[in-house]
Amino acid sequence: MEKPHKKLDAWKESINLVMLVYELTRQFPKNEIFGLISQLRRAVISIPGNIAEGAARQTRREFVQFLYIARGSLSEVDTYIEIAQRLGYIERGAIAMVEKKLVDVDKIITGLIQSLKRKC
Repeated sequence: MEKPHKKLDAWKESINLVMLVYELTRQFPKNEIFGLISQLRRAVISIPGNIAEGAARQTRREFVQFLYIARGSLSEVDTYIEIAQRLGYIERGAIAMVEKKLVDVDKIITGLIQSLKRKC
């Protein structure tokens, strides 16, 4: 049985973001394994997780609430990426793809929220 969230571009693209962030954090110092790496990975994983959970809810209103939570996690990821850059763990050029994917996912989630709110 195919789950409804797997058909959503927001979910698919957020999974792609997870892959990019995991690849990026492999470059971080090992002493950050329980710090910034852990925080960043948990935040990015929660994005597709909240999209999936929201898609499985009973009402559109609940789904929209989970999409807002996913957008909050996007902001967390953006913040942790900024911190990692300022700490010198990653160079500006290395995060370009992640930053672009953050923007793309945010636009897709925002569009989905607007679409669902019009239907409510």
